[in-house]
Amino acid sequence: MIDLTKLENYKGTGNKPDDFEQYWDTALAELAEFPLNYELEEIEFHSNVARAYHLWFTSPDGARIHAQLLTPKETAGKKFKGLLQFHGYHGDSGDWVDKIGAVAEGFVVAALDARGQGGLSEDNTKTSGGVLKGLIIRGMEEGCDNLYYKRVYLDCAHIAKILMAFDFVDETRIFAQGASQGGALTVACAALVPQIKKIIATYPFLCDYRKAFNLGAQTSAFEEIPYWFQFRDPLHKREEEIFNTLSYIDLQHLAPRIKAEVVWVMGMQDTIVPPETQLSAYNNITSKKRLIALPEYGHEYLPKVSDELQGFFD
Repeated sequence: MIDLTKLENYKGTGNKPDDFEQYWDTALAELAEFPLNYELEEIEFHSNVARAYHLWFTSPDGARIHAQLLTPKETAGKKFKGLLQFHGYHGDSGDWVDKIGAVAEGFVVAALDARGQGGLSEDNTKTSGGVLKGLIIRGMEEGCDNLYYKRVYLDCAHIAKILMAFDFVDETRIFAQGASQGGALTVACAALVPQIKKIIATYPFLCDYRKAFNLGAQTSAFEEIPYWFQFRDPLHKREEEIFNTLSYIDLQHLAPRIKAEVVWVMGMQDTIVPPETQLSAYNNITSKKRLIALPEYGHEYLPKVSDELQGFFD
């Protein structure tokens, strides 16, 4: 198990690109000019407290993106808290009924399907590069503007803006949560939408690619990076170029933009998303934050945490 005291000042491996802030400021400016148009399709849903809808929007690159939206049954003249939910790698927004409890507690819930994964959102990223093992590398060979996760991060910002725009949502009380990839998207969303009030990020993925690679990523969630080198660049002639490109979607560099209050949860035995990689981003957060580290647990269900944090989103 790693010693947290030895990593309390660790802020990541690799360099932040000189144009990093401009890169994301430009992307957000382009998104801001794009209409927030969306479609709502109510579904048959048996609940005493909630209504449920398919929410669809079109991203600036033309992809049709889906989210689940659940609201209290009566919204006229009322303002509710907003809750964004993001799912794990390859998954989807989950079961509708799992959100009923949050709705009953006064939330409007928006759960995004990450494009091209297990849900209904489509991905139209065009690439000639290798994509066999995963999505970090999708679009990577064409450079930072074609990265798959650039688009996903912007989708997260887009759904946050839609949620905030509903007249029955209090835009000053927006919260976000997720685990693994969902934790990463929670962090990215808070970085790109500073109006978000509080987040809970559980063992977030997509932090410190160079460190993950150096730790031996073949058995972790970052396995696609060494796989790419093995079959696309076995002599590592493009190593610096590749890691520089990935740095644009590295959460260690986005973390300082966060204004939200953050609770970060991780298992100290995590071999899927190593704690060292997570700390690169956590230690770069300058807003109010709290780290909950479970010594005996890994990338798995973390007991008692939900009870510990009950009432945090208020």
